[in-house]
Amino acid sequence: MGPRSNAAALWPALALVANAFVWGVSWWPFRQLHEGAGWHPLWTTAAVYALAVLIIGGSRPAAWRELVRTPALWAILLASGTTNAAFNWGVTVGDVVRVVLLFYLMPLWAVLLARWLLHEPLTRAAALRVALALAGALIVLWPEGDAGLGPLRLTDALGLVGGFSFALNNVMLRRESHRSEPARALAMFVGGVGVATALALALGGERVPPPAWPGAGWALFGGLLAGAFLLSNLALQYGAARLPANATAVIMLTEVVFATASALWLGAGALTPALAVGGALILGAAVLASVRP
Repeated sequence: MGPRSNAAALWPALALVANAFVWGVSWWPFRQLHEGAGWHPLWTTAAVYALAVLIIGGSRPAAWRELVRTPALWAILLASGTTNAAFNWGVTVGDVVRVVLLFYLMPLWAVLLARWLLHEPLTRAAALRVALALAGALIVLWPEGDAGLGPLRLTDALGLVGGFSFALNNVMLRRESHRSEPARALAMFVGGVGVATALALALGGERVPPPAWPGAGWALFGGLLAGAFLLSNLALQYGAARLPANATAVIMLTEVVFATASALWLGAGALTPALAVGGALILGAAVLASVRP
């Protein structure tokens, strides 16, 4: 690859790093809104994605028609919505490092879902990735000083559910790549609003209290967060469209670095030896998935 090719790849790579940075540190503004404004992360998720729905839906009205007429896009809607609701809830109220590592069990789920939905063969390399991811998950989830696994804590379950639904989202995006980009993006953002709102209303009460009307400062803060998510999504689409899929996957792993570093720095997570070993196995499975032919 010559200098011109390297220069052409630089900006897409930086766009992907910017997207990973926004997602990696997104736990902090969600916690600020949760603790300072009293907004549960489910309501914050719904509000943040509502702005993107208004922008994309208003500028691309044909995307609404395609979304309504295409049941496959509804699966993307549900998968994306579940991803955002589970991940944002988990990192807001739980140990950020644990939730992010469990979220990145995506290689395990991706192998199983690709076999089921895309009819991809289960190769030895895929089996190795599954084994690494499972071993890492067991180490992360195994309680200290306990004889065995007990009931999952809520935040661990949210990390697992978020990672599974994200893998499903990615597999469905690959299967429905012939659909228009605005329709796929609209499905993802509508899912972010719809699933989070439905969960918040279903749980209700003390667990997910209704949001209070924010003051001007918190409203501005939330608007900036919504703008950051919208720009990060545009950055992801720009970078992923211009780089090979394996390069995109490797660069996106920097989200774990940003999330872990920010959480350790601000006291929102702890990196124990067991968590480090389990995380290394999980990330090793993700790297192997990204460098396959």
